[in-house]
Amino acid sequence: MVVNVASNCGFTPQYAGLEKLYETYRDRGFEILGMPCNQFAGQEPGTDSEIAEFCERNFGVTFPLTVKADVRGKGQHQLYSELTKFKTGILPGLVKWNFEKFLVNREGTIVARFAPTTAPDSTDISAAIEAALG
Repeated sequence: MVVNVASNCGFTPQYAGLEKLYETYRDRGFEILGMPCNQFAGQEPGTDSEIAEFCERNFGVTFPLTVKADVRGKGQHQLYSELTKFKTGILPGLVKWNFEKFLVNREGTIVARFAPTTAPDSTDISAAIEAALG
């Protein structure tokens, strides 16, 4: 699962839920990659090390975080160029806000996309992870 994350967002408490997902499924090969992004209302102003420290201290995050990157626009990270090709009726194209979630299966195929408002502990996310893990 790839998630664009931010430390000063109303959805920041989702870090705890993402960590719980990681702890629940990592023994079955599930990974979470958090990509800090400051493009949405400047909600991730910290340095890479400050972000990592914040996540570990406040939410016990053990899943990997990338360096801060752009998830849309001219400087869009290449990973997000690929991820945003996956469109659903609800979430077409560009990333709209922090904590949008993309589920990628073992073969590298994007199988689901979840809005920032979808909590990590939702049954939709758990069911999609179970299906992707097989």
